[in-house]
Amino acid sequence: MSDHEGGCLCGNVRYRTTTDPLRVTVCFCRFCQRATGTTGMVEPIFQRGAHEVTFGKATRYEMPSTGSGKLIKINFCNTCGTKLFLEFERFPDVIGVYAGTFDDPNWFARDPENTKFIFLDAAAKGTIVPPGYSTFHEYATLNDGTPVEPTVFDTVHVVRPL
Repeated sequence: MSDHEGGCLCGNVRYRTTTDPLRVTVCFCRFCQRATGTTGMVEPIFQRGAHEVTFGKATRYEMPSTGSGKLIKINFCNTCGTKLFLEFERFPDVIGVYAGTFDDPNWFARDPENTKFIFLDAAAKGTIVPPGYSTFHEYATLNDGTPVEPTVFDTVHVVRPL
């Protein structure tokens, strides 16, 4: 097991994960663009029991996903506003962490075996996808849990070249 810690900008909320992520999602949907203020989000996904708040208390904002209609629960610091982790009605057994909130945001692997790129249809012009990764126009699974067939590019792929 490997413990890794993170938290918000002001230090009022701290958390720890106790395992490697189950998988990593790189998402380019409009929600993730707005939530991060950039072109997308790197989101390591953990089993619910492998993530815990160790100091302070996160505030939760809930909203329905525009894609699935299921609730997304955004956990953030009420003092500085840093978004820390997500809970999903659609996937109740996992937690998605905003990767940039880890003390060391580069500690976990992001390789083709554990990482997928989703919502390429919403990605900003010029977004680069490395070869060998599973990619999806939108979600990787349908609402009923049926997996979507990925596209895997043999060479670097540029979404809507500039």
